[in-house]
Formats: sequence, structure tokens, C-alpha cells
Amino acid sequence: MADKFLKEKRKQFIRSVGTGTINGLLDELLEKRVLNQEEMEKVKFENATVMDKARALADSVIRKGPQACQICVDYICEEDCHLAETLGFSSGPQIGIYANMQDSPDFTSDPQQVHSSQTMLTPCDLGGSLKLCSLEMAQRMQKAKGAEIYPIMNKLTRKRLALIICNIEFDSLPKRAGADADIKGMETLLEQLGYSVIVKRNLMASEMITEMKAFANRLEHQTSDSTFVVFMSHGIREGICGRKYPDQVSDVLKVDTIFQMLNTANCPSLKDKPKVIIIQACRGENKGVVWLKDAAEDAGDQLSTDSEDFEDDGIKRAHIEKDFIAFCSSTPDNISWRHPVNGSLFIMKLIKTMQEFACSCDLEEIFRKVRFSFELPNSKAQMPTTERVTLTRCFYLFPGH
Repeated sequence: MADKFLKEKRKQFIRSVGTGTINGLLDELLEKRVLNQEEMEKVKFENATVMDKARALADSVIRKGPQACQICVDYICEEDCHLAETLGFSSGPQIGIYANMQDSPDFTSDPQQVHSSQTMLTPCDLGGSLKLCSLEMAQRMQKAKGAEIYPIMNKLTRKRLALIICNIEFDSLPKRAGADADIKGMETLLEQLGYSVIVKRNLMASEMITEMKAFANRLEHQTSDSTFVVFMSHGIREGICGRKYPDQVSDVLKVDTIFQMLNTANCPSLKDKPKVIIIQACRGENKGVVWLKDAAEDAGDQLSTDSEDFEDDGIKRAHIEKDFIAFCSSTPDNISWRHPVNGSLFIMKLIKTMQEFACSCDLEEIFRKVRFSFELPNSKAQMPTTERVTLTRCFYLFPGH
């Protein structure tokens, strides 16, 4: 039965589920009358960490019995295939609910709100193309989060731009074999997401800065709701290598410079709009592995601040750096892995995860899923990292809209 299966996977569910899926599950369980408003709010607001919320949610559903567990499992299979794979829902035996609705516990006053007795676990469709967001799903997410989501512009009138800078050939450093596959994959993905993509190859750091300035000044940003900027090259701790490094030691683009080129002062057209920076490059020579005898879990602290009243002097101020998120292929000082034919491991996993989950997850949740994929057994010792996050809202791409 589904309750027994969920009990067996409880610990793994708690460790693996993300905030977006928790919120979606709570909405689904409230709509299906598995949980009432009070129970939903208790899970959502009386638990400080994501793991605490997941634990409370799992225990609440398990207590409700097999039908409630089946609804939970069905939702995971339909909306979070990565989690479903992790928990073994997509590959394990099919688990049916009670054969007769009358045999089930009465957790709802409206049986029509519960899935039919024929509902089973079904395999997730893990296709290789971008999954589109249905109108129903988009409306549900917008209704649930409202002003907490970055607004998107009308598909027919907006002009989204993205920039890819990829260095493959260098004067002295080895050729980055396989990088052509990275360009093709990222270009296709961004075009599917509605961006016109500019691609530049084999640039010095000074030329990268020139291209960044030109990109920041593009008029299209005025009628765009977001942008992606992708850098792929050899790298060192100090930044991204130009094609003449190390013959010219200064031929390194610092990450700070990228943020400066796109900040409010230098690119006012992208003020209050998500600016996503993707960096595929080594950040040092270390392997990123250490042998540990034991590990401790940090529960973390929650901080709260009280609002204060300020007088308006009539001059409008804006944060110099806001609405950014950078996703780097490795942690500082460590290397990244690249296949000589198929391309960079980070880019491959990022594309696959975006294709699968852009339809249902915000960008930060997608990036978490990418990091999780590097934690799986037999994965290369590399850990992507999200940095300098100043997003103030959830960035949903709503592919297809």
C-alpha cells in the first residue's frame, strides 16, 4: 500500500524534497481535502527549516492513511520527477489505493475530491526536450505566490536577450574539446525559453568586457523581463581566462566585473529584472574531495528584523546590485569536469534539469536540483555553487508563456 511505501521512504523524502515541492504538495492536499487549512498552515508556518516542514508534512500524510499517501505520491510523480526518481517511485512496483472507496478512512467530506480507485504510481516522462508549463499550472503558481514571483512580459511583445561567451581555442592553454556541444546545448535551451541568443567565441578578457558593455546597452532590455549571461572557459581562482592567458597574466575576467557591467548603474534597462549568470570554468586546481570520519548537520538560525519608518527626501534610490543570481560549476579553488565530446558535466546536468523542471520550479529550486545530482553515487567530485544571490522574488520561467 502507498502508506507503507511512503513510510519506507520517509527519511529520504525529508532529506531530498525542496521548498517548491513542499508548497505544491500542501496546495494539492488542501485542495483534495486531505489536510484542512489549519493543518496546512501548521506545517507551513510552525516549522523553521525545509527539513522540519518535510518531516511534519510526511507524518501528517502518513497518519491520514493509504489514500492520502497515494495522492502525495501521485503529485510527486506528476510534478517533481527528479524527486520521484530519487525515492524510487518511477522504477518501483505500482502501488494501488483501496480497491473500494468505501473501505478507505474518511479524511474528506467530499469523495469526489479524491483520486479514483484506479490511481496508480506511474513512471515519469523524462524526455530530452523542454517541458512546457501548462496554463493551469502557471495560473496555480501565480495564484499561490502572487507578488512573490517576478512578472513576465507578454510573449508577443517582449524581446528577451541572452549572451554566451565561450573560449575554446587558446594561444597556450589546451583546447577545450567538447565545448562546442556546450554552446549548442545552452543556445538551444535559451532559445526554447524565448531568448534571442548572442554567441561570442575565443575572446580576451578586454574583449569580453567590450561585449558585456555592448550587451548591457542593448535597447531590447527595455522590453525584456530577464536575461541570461553564460561564460564558458578555462578558469583560475581569480576569474575566467581569456584566450591569451597565461602569456598575458592579466588576461583574466574577474567575476566582479560581470556584475558591474549588468548592475543598476550600468544597465538600468534591467533594473528589477532577474539577471542570471552561468559560469562553467575551473576555479583552481584542487579536486574538491576530502575524506571525512563524521559530519555534523547545521540546523541554522532564523533572523528577523523590525521595519522602520524613513522620510522621503524626493530622490528615488535603487540598489546598485539587485535581482542577480550566479551559478558556478564548482566551489572556489576546485576544478570542473568536461567530456571531450559531450561537453561539460555541469552544463549537461544544468540543461537536463532545466528541461525537466523549468515548467514547475523556480530557478533557485532548479539550481538546488542540479547540486543534488552531483551528490548521487558515482558522480564526479564537483559541486556547483550558487553565489551573490540578490533575487527578491521567485523567478519562474513559465516555458511556453
